[in-house]
Amino acid sequence: MDWGKVTFVFFILMSLTFTVGFLVEQSLVMLFIAGGVNILSTILKIGVRSFMSAELMAASLVADLHLIPALIYLQVFDDINVAVALALGALVANIVSVIFISIESIKSYNNYN
Repeated sequence: MDWGKVTFVFFILMSLTFTVGFLVEQSLVMLFIAGGVNILSTILKIGVRSFMSAELMAASLVADLHLIPALIYLQVFDDINVAVALALGALVANIVSVIFISIESIKSYNNYN
Protein backbone atom coordinates (compact mmCIF):
# COMPACT_ATOMS: atom_id res chain seq x y z
CA MET A 1 0.00 0.00 0.00
CA ASP A 2 1.29 3.45 -0.93
CA TRP A 3 0.86 5.53 2.25
CA GLY A 4 1.73 8.73 0.41
CA LYS A 5 -1.21 8.20 -1.92
CA VAL A 6 -3.45 7.26 1.02
CA THR A 7 -2.59 10.57 2.74
CA PHE A 8 -3.02 12.49 -0.51
CA VAL A 9 -6.48 11.03 -1.22
CA PHE A 10 -7.47 11.35 2.45
CA PHE A 11 -6.95 15.11 2.42
CA ILE A 12 -8.75 15.52 -0.90
CA LEU A 13 -11.78 13.68 0.47
CA MET A 14 -11.60 15.60 3.75
CA SER A 15 -11.63 18.86 1.79
CA LEU A 16 -14.76 17.72 0.01
CA THR A 17 -16.56 16.53 3.13
CA PHE A 18 -15.73 19.61 5.22
CA THR A 19 -17.01 21.85 2.42
CA VAL A 20 -20.25 19.88 2.43
CA GLY A 21 -20.25 20.19 6.22
CA PHE A 22 -20.08 23.97 5.96
CA LEU A 23 -22.95 24.02 3.48
CA VAL A 24 -25.05 22.03 5.96
CA GLU A 25 -24.01 23.85 9.16
CA GLN A 26 -23.00 27.29 7.79
CA SER A 27 -20.77 28.28 10.67
CA LEU A 28 -17.51 30.17 10.63
CA VAL A 29 -15.71 27.28 12.34
CA MET A 30 -16.79 24.77 9.66
CA LEU A 31 -15.70 27.15 6.91
CA PHE A 32 -12.33 27.72 8.59
CA ILE A 33 -11.75 23.96 8.91
CA ALA A 34 -12.81 23.40 5.28
CA GLY A 35 -10.40 26.08 4.09
CA GLY A 36 -7.55 24.84 6.26
CA VAL A 37 -7.89 21.23 5.13
CA ASN A 38 -8.15 22.36 1.52
CA ILE A 39 -4.93 24.39 1.84
CA LEU A 40 -3.20 21.33 3.34
CA SER A 41 -4.48 19.30 0.40
CA THR A 42 -3.04 21.87 -2.00
CA ILE A 43 0.34 21.81 -0.24
CA LEU A 44 0.43 18.01 -0.52
CA LYS A 45 -0.08 18.32 -4.29
CA ILE A 46 3.07 20.42 -4.72
CA GLY A 47 5.75 18.31 -6.32
CA VAL A 48 3.46 15.39 -7.14
CA ARG A 49 4.32 13.88 -10.49
CA SER A 50 1.44 11.85 -11.80
CA PHE A 51 -0.72 11.45 -14.86
CA MET A 52 -3.11 14.28 -13.90
CA SER A 53 -1.03 16.29 -11.42
CA ALA A 54 -1.54 19.62 -13.21
CA GLU A 55 -5.30 19.14 -13.29
CA LEU A 56 -5.40 18.14 -9.62
CA MET A 57 -3.36 21.19 -8.62
CA ALA A 58 -5.57 23.50 -10.68
CA ALA A 59 -8.76 22.11 -9.14
CA SER A 60 -7.28 22.46 -5.65
CA LEU A 61 -6.24 26.07 -6.29
CA VAL A 62 -9.73 26.86 -7.56
CA ALA A 63 -11.20 25.47 -4.33
CA ASP A 64 -8.70 27.52 -2.29
CA LEU A 65 -9.62 30.65 -4.21
CA HIS A 66 -13.27 30.04 -3.35
CA LEU A 67 -12.90 29.11 0.31
CA ILE A 68 -10.52 31.92 1.30
CA PRO A 69 -12.82 34.71 0.02
CA ALA A 70 -15.81 32.85 1.52
CA LEU A 71 -14.09 32.96 4.89
CA ILE A 72 -13.39 36.68 4.47
CA TYR A 73 -16.98 37.42 3.42
CA LEU A 74 -18.36 35.52 6.38
CA GLN A 75 -15.95 36.93 8.98
CA VAL A 76 -15.56 40.53 7.81
CA PHE A 77 -18.80 41.31 6.00
CA ASP A 78 -21.04 38.74 7.77
CA ASP A 79 -22.54 37.84 4.40
CA ILE A 80 -23.60 34.20 4.57
CA ASN A 81 -25.14 34.22 1.09
CA VAL A 82 -21.88 35.09 -0.66
CA ALA A 83 -19.96 32.66 1.57
CA VAL A 84 -22.33 29.82 0.66
CA ALA A 85 -22.15 30.68 -3.04
CA LEU A 86 -18.34 30.62 -2.93
CA ALA A 87 -18.37 27.37 -0.94
CA LEU A 88 -20.56 25.81 -3.63
CA GLY A 89 -17.87 26.72 -6.16
CA ALA A 90 -15.27 25.06 -3.93
CA LEU A 91 -17.52 22.01 -3.67
CA VAL A 92 -17.63 21.69 -7.45
CA ALA A 93 -13.83 22.03 -7.64
CA ASN A 94 -13.41 19.33 -4.98
CA ILE A 95 -15.79 17.01 -6.83
CA VAL A 96 -13.72 17.55 -9.96
CA SER A 97 -10.60 16.62 -7.93
CA VAL A 98 -12.24 13.37 -6.85
CA ILE A 99 -13.17 12.62 -10.47
CA PHE A 100 -9.56 13.27 -11.52
CA ILE A 101 -8.28 10.97 -8.77
CA SER A 102 -10.69 8.28 -9.95
CA ILE A 103 -9.51 8.63 -13.55
CA GLU A 104 -5.89 8.49 -12.42
CA SER A 105 -6.55 5.37 -10.32
CA ILE A 106 -8.29 3.62 -13.21
CA LYS A 107 -5.45 4.55 -15.56
CA SER A 108 -2.80 3.25 -13.16
CA TYR A 109 -4.82 0.06 -12.58
CA ASN A 110 -5.04 -0.53 -16.36
CA ASN A 111 -1.29 0.05 -16.72
CA TYR A 112 -0.61 -2.36 -13.86
CA ASN A 113 -2.52 -5.21 -15.50
